[in-house]
Amino acid sequence: MDGTLLDEHGRVPAGLWPLLAVMRERGVLFVPASGRQYATLAREFTGAAAGMPFIAENGAYVVRDGVEISSDPLGPDVVRDVLPALRAVPADLGVVVCGKRSAYVERGDEAFLAEASKYYAALEAVPDLLAVDDEVLKLAVYDFGDAERDLAPHLARFRSAAHRVVVSGPHWIDLMSATADKGAAVRRLQDALGISPAQTAAFGDYLNDLEMLDAAEWSFAMAGAHPEVTRRARFQAPSHRDHGVVTTLARLLA
Repeated sequence: MDGTLLDEHGRVPAGLWPLLAVMRERGVLFVPASGRQYATLAREFTGAAAGMPFIAENGAYVVRDGVEISSDPLGPDVVRDVLPALRAVPADLGVVVCGKRSAYVERGDEAFLAEASKYYAALEAVPDLLAVDDEVLKLAVYDFGDAERDLAPHLARFRSAAHRVVVSGPHWIDLMSATADKGAAVRRLQDALGISPAQTAAFGDYLNDLEMLDAAEWSFAMAGAHPEVTRRARFQAPSHRDHGVVTTLARLLA
């Protein structure tokens, strides 16, 4: 979504909506894949969501027509282990515990909530994140500084056979199950629907998109993408500011 599909104002380009109708007529599925929660993605595509699969929470939750296709939650011990470590980090951070029903935050200042609400339409303030009673899909941490430079080193020790730490934007880092990523979610959809990598196009701009690009033979890095994304993708699309997803899809459909 951000840095890929959405324009510089954070909006879905108007040119996408007629393309969605063309894709429906031709039996092509359009699948938003994002670190955002399912509720947020469904809100963005109100009026066009029927039959549309959504890959939410960086692949940890896949839903179609309100029905769960797959999920890859964290174990209940992860929040208990990671939260105290995050509270000790000497940086300006906000933590989001991402559950199936809602996302949860302790921090309630306007600056942090303005950032969190962009990605979490279902957002609940709680007095203690350790007391959240929900199936946790992901921990998302917002760093008001540089997440890759300043925060990632503090989370490196939580990388393991069970957990993965992914830089999903300039200010966001996600901690998820080691088997959860956008690429794994795409492959599950491909298997379920009989769609091959050769019949799949994927667009990305940041590190949480790498596995998804690997799952598609038609893999596009957006202009201005993270250098590793540009290296990994087979093709390049114009910038999101130039509606690169829309213009590239129009060419592919033509």
